[in-house]
Amino acid sequence: MDGVPRVPEQRRPGSAQDAAEPAAALRFGVLGPVRAWRGEEQLATGSPQQRALLAALLLREGRTATAAELIDALWGEEPPSQALAALRTYASRLRKILDAGVLVSESGGYAVRGLPEGALDLGVAQELAAEAEKARGAGDLCHAREVLARALAQWDGEVLAGVPGPYAEAQRVRLEEWRLQLLESRLDMDLEQGCHAEAVSELTALTAEHPLRERLRELLMLALYRSGRQAEALAVYADTRRLLADELGVDPRPGLKELQQRILQADPALAEPSAPAAEPAAVPVRPAQLPATVPDFTGRASFVSELGEVLASAEGRVMAVSALAGIGGVGKTTLAVHVAHQARSAFPDGQLYVDLQGAGPRAAEPETVLGSFLRALGTADSAIPDSLEERAALYRSVLDGRRVLVLLDNARDAAQVRPLLPGTEGCAALVTSRVRMVDLAGAHLVDLDVMSPDEALSLFTKIVGEERVASERKAALDVVAACGFLPLAIRIAASRLAARRTWTVSVLAAKLADERRRLDELQAGDLAVKATFELGYGAMDPAQARAFRLLGLADGPDISLAAAAAVLDLPVDETEDLLEALVDTSLLESAAPGRYRYHDLVRLYARACAERDEQPPSEREAALSRLLDFYLATTAQVYAIEHPGDRLTDDLEPTRYPGLSFDEGTAALDWLYTEAGQLLACVRQAAGTERLRRAVDLLWAAKDLTESGANSHQYEMTARATCEATRAAGHERAEGRARTVLSDVLLVSGRIQPAEQEARVAMELAGSAQDATAVSWVANNRGLICLHESRFADGKVFFDQALEGLRAAGNRPFEATVLGNLSRAHLGMGNIAKAVEMAQHGLAVHTEIGRTVRLANGHFALGVALTRAGRYTEALSQFSDALGIFNDHRQRLWEGVTHFRIAEVHAADRRPSQAAQHAEQALALGCIGGDRMQGNVLTLLGRSLSALGQADRARACWREALSLYEQNGAGEANSVRALLSSATAA
Repeated sequence: MDGVPRVPEQRRPGSAQDAAEPAAALRFGVLGPVRAWRGEEQLATGSPQQRALLAALLLREGRTATAAELIDALWGEEPPSQALAALRTYASRLRKILDAGVLVSESGGYAVRGLPEGALDLGVAQELAAEAEKARGAGDLCHAREVLARALAQWDGEVLAGVPGPYAEAQRVRLEEWRLQLLESRLDMDLEQGCHAEAVSELTALTAEHPLRERLRELLMLALYRSGRQAEALAVYADTRRLLADELGVDPRPGLKELQQRILQADPALAEPSAPAAEPAAVPVRPAQLPATVPDFTGRASFVSELGEVLASAEGRVMAVSALAGIGGVGKTTLAVHVAHQARSAFPDGQLYVDLQGAGPRAAEPETVLGSFLRALGTADSAIPDSLEERAALYRSVLDGRRVLVLLDNARDAAQVRPLLPGTEGCAALVTSRVRMVDLAGAHLVDLDVMSPDEALSLFTKIVGEERVASERKAALDVVAACGFLPLAIRIAASRLAARRTWTVSVLAAKLADERRRLDELQAGDLAVKATFELGYGAMDPAQARAFRLLGLADGPDISLAAAAAVLDLPVDETEDLLEALVDTSLLESAAPGRYRYHDLVRLYARACAERDEQPPSEREAALSRLLDFYLATTAQVYAIEHPGDRLTDDLEPTRYPGLSFDEGTAALDWLYTEAGQLLACVRQAAGTERLRRAVDLLWAAKDLTESGANSHQYEMTARATCEATRAAGHERAEGRARTVLSDVLLVSGRIQPAEQEARVAMELAGSAQDATAVSWVANNRGLICLHESRFADGKVFFDQALEGLRAAGNRPFEATVLGNLSRAHLGMGNIAKAVEMAQHGLAVHTEIGRTVRLANGHFALGVALTRAGRYTEALSQFSDALGIFNDHRQRLWEGVTHFRIAEVHAADRRPSQAAQHAEQALALGCIGGDRMQGNVLTLLGRSLSALGQADRARACWREALSLYEQNGAGEANSVRALLSSATAA
């Protein structure tokens, strides 16, 4: 930040202001229009020449300016004949405006003195810039970026706007150059912290505004490259080289040439920031995720030594992998964690850990785990790709050159593990699983057996205490033998004994000797620890045992306190007491405040207990029915808050158990997105049961999940499962609704032909079942499909059908939404005035209802119509209103498509720089419409870049768009081919 213009402190010792500051201090602004404030009151600073005088004095650093200097500053070489008199008049007027003693006369000139600290925006910017430079030098990039952003925020438009004179013009040039230097410094730090995807949009606009500024071009190339857009990065260089040659007759500077060569060579050093990202709390770059090792770790000396040697060899090998296999409860995790902690010093760049949940019904997906690992390694969310293959490749790239230990616990099979292996020299992986991974190439396989009697007794003694065991050694041996020498069984039994001081070891041994309390085959497979669980279960009182059984019935990664209360049909306070008692027995885990989960084996055991002990058996079904009611009733509440007046909730299956109530929308949305995994699991679990129809309605009421982009894959898989289940069960009405939901999902993701197939079937089923609500919904979907296929007249027919049904049902909010869609059909048929009228009608209805997510849809639809009508300013206003509401309601994909529409307006109004900026934001957010819409965004971005003279980058965008269109069989491919052909010919 060299060359920072300085405005030293203007207070002079002994001035009147040293004694007492005025109650309302003066403030001045020069980094924009020249303005003055007293407190919050803006003062009238007079004519342009009077403001020029004030600016010249403020920028004189508290020194006196002679009359001749000021005349030259205001008028240059040709001052008016009465310049000196005019100068005195301006000074006199300013004195009346300002506080006494601020503008002083001295030696035939003038000066501004005695201003309090922070009175001038330029001085504030200087102090903040200096602080940012100091923080950056100390390696605190987070603070440096935040402070530098505050410095840049001091600018408010053009410096000294509207102020005449050569002095003001010189200062404008100087301060604008400094602003750009600060901006480049902040963007450089953005890239150092991995925020490359976010920076592309801003840099695209800046390079268009300052096309000859090579540093901005260099930053844009680097940001594009790190965002996986290599072709565009190279295109930026080609555009820059041509522009410099045409405009200045020079070549790019050496730094830019070097960057181009490094990109061509795929230099690995470019893939990562030059300095470590510094998000100390949220984005750790040296993960330390290992669970705590147990303080009473016992035995296993040969295994500890063997695994330690394998990990120690990681430095000289491509990758060291050790896979531990054994029955459940044999101590695989405990041993792996203990060995990993001992090896930490050999892996100074961190340790990653994940429970892959391989023993449960739904193991962790590798792409989900990779997302978590990448975030832990400092990768920004926006830089994490969607597909498994891309995430795995990025993961290996991030680990390249680092020494990291990865502990993959409780794996299902080798296929789940392979994408999670580092694959680079210096890294190592420890894997635990219940299956022997003979198909994991190159892995060092370890088969872990039960403890020896001596090790088992030693573990038992460490937990219970030497004094209690010494006098009952034989009973203690009986206990560990009854536990089958399984470490988990021993630990649970010993912990319960340690917590009960009135029990003796013999009492515990007698309990374990009772075979009715143990499984006959203690050493049989994954269920070998059931005997230990039986011991804990048998010690529960009836209420705790019932809670333990019933809670184990629910699928899902965990369960909230409110949902658990529904399962148990108990008040929340009583439920919490029971659950906390179960946590104390170690048979239930507290995942977070108010959330609980079972270990996978304990869940299986709890279900076995429910099948065996729950009387009458119908209580199991009743518990799951209450849970489904709870989720359906609560989700309906969320839907009603988000879509007030919508009649969908009136037509859902009735529920007997109540749900939660919310006072405002934020809490409702928080609940929906937090519980998404659990309620979708509840829907899937209901397949093939009498709860199926309610489950389909739950999925329908939760449809905002798919339009937000959250849980889209899981939502789609659940929708497909319900379609199959309803078809098999012969539930015509439920199947119609399930296929309506699936057509929604497919439409949002841009898969038009599959969406049309599902919608056709859904309409037939809904019509046959006389389900008017579903008929209206699917008719709207089919109309939207027609819009995508440019069958506008057909679309109008479907929208009219939807409107007829919605008006009959009195569903005004949805009616208004369909009016907005019908408006787009009229646009396609050329009826622009009619389209604007319909969109305005729909928006009026939404406005009457209130600020809901559908109000945003109304603004969006009117913005589209106004764009076609050429009323660009009005269109931008509508899109801006829509954008704010979509953001408030967490509709990320709708935000993205709104940015695309804003880009279209700017492009139509010949503002390519703004169009490119909003197109970049659309790409960063994603859009309703999936790959096909992404192709539209890239096509528009290419057009905008071409208009800005960035032909090579434009072609890169068009080639990517063409690839997406061809993959989806989209008709837009022909127009893009024409663009590429035209660009090549030019």
